[in-house]
Amino acid sequence: MTTAFLYHQDCLEHNMGSQHPESPQRIYAIERKLKHSNLMDELIKIEPEAASKKHLLRVHPDRYINQLYQMTPKAGLVYADPDTAISPNTLHAATLAAGSAVIATDTIMKGQAKNAFCAVRPPGHHAEYNKTMGFCFFNNIAVGVMHALQEYGLERVAIIDFDVHHGNGTVDIFKDDPRVMICSSFQYPFYPDRYQHFEADHIINTPLDAHTKSIQFRNAIERDWQHKLEQHKPEMIFISAGFDAHKDDPLGELELTDSDFRWITQFTKNIADNYAKGRIMSILEGGYNLEALATSAQAHIAVLAGY
Repeated sequence: MTTAFLYHQDCLEHNMGSQHPESPQRIYAIERKLKHSNLMDELIKIEPEAASKKHLLRVHPDRYINQLYQMTPKAGLVYADPDTAISPNTLHAATLAAGSAVIATDTIMKGQAKNAFCAVRPPGHHAEYNKTMGFCFFNNIAVGVMHALQEYGLERVAIIDFDVHHGNGTVDIFKDDPRVMICSSFQYPFYPDRYQHFEADHIINTPLDAHTKSIQFRNAIERDWQHKLEQHKPEMIFISAGFDAHKDDPLGELELTDSDFRWITQFTKNIADNYAKGRIMSILEGGYNLEALATSAQAHIAVLAGY
């Protein structure tokens, strides 16, 4: 067994209302698909712990973290922004999601698994240094990256983000840190319209037109990312795994399929095998059609696990 699967029941307790697309059913759908396919039996199951304040402070200021806790209601919902609501159990789930990135990084760096997938929520890649956005409170993948850099002394890492929405929060946090190469594909023009034109040698933005299909997507990734990643030689790769670029997803207009998620996972795995000792930490971001999310995540995890 080479792939760890991180999941915590309490991540389901964050609930922004029955009509909100970022629902607890997303995690249930992935878990059911993995069990039905028997792929779950091949994974190393790990229950994450909540991220500590120390972990969160590496990517967010103390004032921002404290403000979220002060906003937390005893009942009902409070909106941190028009898309992002806090329920009584939200921040417990959010610290578990961020903590999964820490535990997954530890598991990989200690050689207990070659790679890992974190089936957690709320997602994270829209959360900027001091701003909630797009269903996100703490930037989960940034917490994992900073843990790898500070605790294990890595000098170069890469973040692969193939969500239909641009990973603006991740760019905001690492825009001045050339140790962290960020390769982000996204529908353009589209939410969140922040940092999509940001230019730096270590920030590789790949905008895609609405209705982009498989061949255009794959050509763009190879054109924009491969040489840059080979030059950077990352010692570990982190994936913001958003599956809302699927053709059936209600929140996007790209037309990818399960096979495209298999392809980009294999693309990433090839880079990791060549430069990073195979080390990949992947964490769930978007994906809102439950069946498409489940089949896409299954395809992604199967490649990680060598199937």
